[in-house]
Amino acid sequence: MNVLRCVSLLVAIGGVALAQPAAAQFFLATPDIRGSIVRGDEPGIGEAMPGATEDETRAELVWNMRSGLNVAALQCQFEPTLMSVQNYNTLLYNHRAELKKAFDTLTKYFIRAAKGKAAGQTALDRFGTRTYTGFTAVASQLGFCQTAAAIAAEAAMAPRGTFYRIAAAHMRELRTSLIRQFSEQRFSRFRITHFPPLPRLDDICWNKKGQWVAKKCGGFTMNETISY
Repeated sequence: MNVLRCVSLLVAIGGVALAQPAAAQFFLATPDIRGSIVRGDEPGIGEAMPGATEDETRAELVWNMRSGLNVAALQCQFEPTLMSVQNYNTLLYNHRAELKKAFDTLTKYFIRAAKGKAAGQTALDRFGTRTYTGFTAVASQLGFCQTAAAIAAEAAMAPRGTFYRIAAAHMRELRTSLIRQFSEQRFSRFRITHFPPLPRLDDICWNKKGQWVAKKCGGFTMNETISY
């Protein structure tokens, strides 16, 4: 195949390739959904814990964020370059002492609130189930996965003992990603209606000098229709 035919083919293929999403990025620019820092007991942030102390509220926020990133590690494996699983496993290791302390604090809270170890364990199990199911994403999966991946990457690299700060800074953002469908922000009106047609590459359409033979195959066009 001569140079002109190779160039024609690459141009046509390039039009299709440009329409595909980047492997590790769903959008060129996503909405800015960053929110204010939370304590953990604000409406819509986590499960209600009546009578919880400041330390118990803090523990709930830590475990809430851990649960959300756990769900993301399970749900977002369809895009390996997000590194959801790797970063989640890394933060589990780096912040294991803080996470264990949070779980132990929650266990004591539910035992106290339920007035008994057995009842407290049951209440803790229900709390865990509700927390996990609260991070289920369907229509908003792309936004949730992208947001959670960024948070997990930050947490994986953060100094030990600072997971609470990350949870406080990003929990509202993670919650918002569950209820908001993301869309392209940089080129919101850009859309490709159809792609340029591939030229005929068989020998009948090209002479020995690599020139297009219009008499046999018609006019040579590489037109494309793009709407903005």
